[in-house]
Amino acid sequence: MDDHTRDPSVDPPRPGWDRTPTGWNPETGEWDHATLRRAVVHGVRLYNSGAFHESHDCFESEWYNYGSGTTESAFAHGMVQVAAGAYKHFDFENDDGMRSLFETALQYLHGVPNDYYGVDVLDVRTTLTNALDDPTVLDGWQIELDGRRPKAGPEEYEHAERLE
Repeated sequence: MDDHTRDPSVDPPRPGWDRTPTGWNPETGEWDHATLRRAVVHGVRLYNSGAFHESHDCFESEWYNYGSGTTESAFAHGMVQVAAGAYKHFDFENDDGMRSLFETALQYLHGVPNDYYGVDVLDVRTTLTNALDDPTVLDGWQIELDGRRPKAGPEEYEHAERLE
């Protein structure tokens, strides 16, 4: 674990969730990279609330903490592309741009564990793949985190604002 990605204030997986996601170490009671988990929590909640640009910023700010070739980097970069693709689709009605970004996201997310830092990555990959042929599958779709589909509150927007 790198010191710059430690943060003891980052919460564990949702209590009562019946899984131990990749990235959580139950023996130490810590995330391997707590700042990545924080970015995931804020980024997913913002995505699920339709704040795609802010979601993108959360994942992008964390992506730079990891060297190329690491799973952490691939995951964060893939999620940057997911948020950017949704932004293209919903805010600009640019489905060609969405497809390009989703194809890149799928490349980055290939090989990332299905339950990475609490995100249902398998569902993300499946939805992106289906959206390449039918962008309407994105309508109402939300990213699952710790078995739920949480939405953003004021703290997520404040976090994203601090990243600017």
